Amino acid sequence: MSALAAFIRWAEAVNYRVGEWVKWLTLATVLICATVVFIRYALHAGLIWLQDLYVWIHGAVFMLGAGYTFMANKHVRVDIYYARLRPRTQAWFDLVSTMIFLFPWILVLGWYAWPYVHASFALLEPSSQVGGMPGLYVLKGTILVFCALMGLQGLVVVARSILTIAGRSELVPPAPAAPDR
Repeated sequence: MSALAAFIRWAEAVNYRVGEWVKWLTLATVLICATVVFIRYALHAGLIWLQDLYVWIHGAVFMLGAGYTFMANKHVRVDIYYARLRPRTQAWFDLVSTMIFLFPWILVLGWYAWPYVHASFALLEPSSQVGGMPGLYVLKGTILVFCALMGLQGLVVVARSILTIAGRSELVPPAPAAPDR
């Protein structure tokens, strides 16, 4: 049982560090977007690669930050009944819903994304826009990283649920605190 607690701490540390790094990409997105707007309207020019850059970074924020969001319990959840349940019942609900909904979805997404991402890396695929960013394959690669980080956090949910159902709640480490923003 203590191995599950150690796994929870390790996996959530991974998602926490990724999330703390990714949040800075949001600032980069805003600054780059503002720069694009300034160049377009003040200088009457355009840089396609810069437009690609902020759109790509914005997409990467969602893909790479999803595990962090799930870890911080900031994901979309229908809480009509869940909040009223006892912790053990919540643990059963989390366990079953993760096994039935999250893991199959992650596996299907990863299975179908793999050839798509692999082909993109093999071609070193650039933007489809003339003058756009090189390296579209890197952005497409975030699909597989998304699957890994969400799958890792799903395993954390399973481990937390098992510890709670087994009556070993004292071993469940608290989730790293994600700031409310």
